[in-house]
Amino acid sequence: MSITAEPVARTADVTSFRGPTGVYSAALTPIDADLMPDHAAFAAHAKWLLSEGCDGIALLGTTGEANSFSVAERQGLLEATVAAGVAPERLLPGTGVAALTETVALTKHALSVGVNTVVMLPPFYYKAPSDDGVFASYAEVIERVGDAKLRVVLYHIPQMSAVPLSHAVIERLIERFPETVVGIKDSAGDINNMLAMVERFPGFSVLAGADPVLLPLTRAGGAGCITATSNLVARDLAFIYRHANDAAMAAEVDAAQARVVAKRNQASKFPQMASLKAMTAQRTGQQGWMRLRPPLVSLTADEVSAMMAG
Repeated sequence: MSITAEPVARTADVTSFRGPTGVYSAALTPIDADLMPDHAAFAAHAKWLLSEGCDGIALLGTTGEANSFSVAERQGLLEATVAAGVAPERLLPGTGVAALTETVALTKHALSVGVNTVVMLPPFYYKAPSDDGVFASYAEVIERVGDAKLRVVLYHIPQMSAVPLSHAVIERLIERFPETVVGIKDSAGDINNMLAMVERFPGFSVLAGADPVLLPLTRAGGAGCITATSNLVARDLAFIYRHANDAAMAAEVDAAQARVVAKRNQASKFPQMASLKAMTAQRTGQQGWMRLRPPLVSLTADEVSAMMAG
């Protein structure tokens, strides 16, 4: 049976979630010859991802090299994407940076172009902050933004940020801002942590940050995913999400899951962002996709050959 990206009914009631549900691509950012974000190429990529079945685009995250870009560059890419016709309600830009005031500025800017939901890292330069400090940072941002339309998806990626988000902090934020703090992207890869949040925080959108985890998390009541390999296998991920609990489609779901795991493993043989860009260059025939902004570097020709050899 061919895989379709068309929405179908699911057994889980997505209306019970306060935050995003479905498959969101942690989108790559194309870079032009001057090492600047390529606005036109990004908009085209975003539209392709949506056509493949993504429910939305999580731009300017880890996979999108966000922390290599200035505030102005990030704002420019978001503005250009909306101007190119990508509906702002389908965009989840990353707005969390090390400086509190810049996080506020990026979040206010997102709201100004029609985006309501953002993905927000904790401040990540100072290591081992207290729970009180992490809570205070998020609370200060939300209060300074001061907009009832704002929805925040927390971003738990301690292997990069070195600032884990404890359940105690999450609980405090939900209690303080129940209509604003609506979900979390968990990229730590620990399914047990995700399942514990599903159990502890009803209605809170727990989104997998690792592609293979989407299936078990969805079956356990999770809200979906924001993942990197969706740049390549969005159609399969959309199929898995929409049919995860459909016993009649179990064989097709398992086949899609196997393809997702295989593609993620392939992209993990070498640095992931460079690998995903190399495979996107091959898919599109556009070698400009190979570029990354330093300090990240492209794969060598030998590395590309080794990766593609399987």
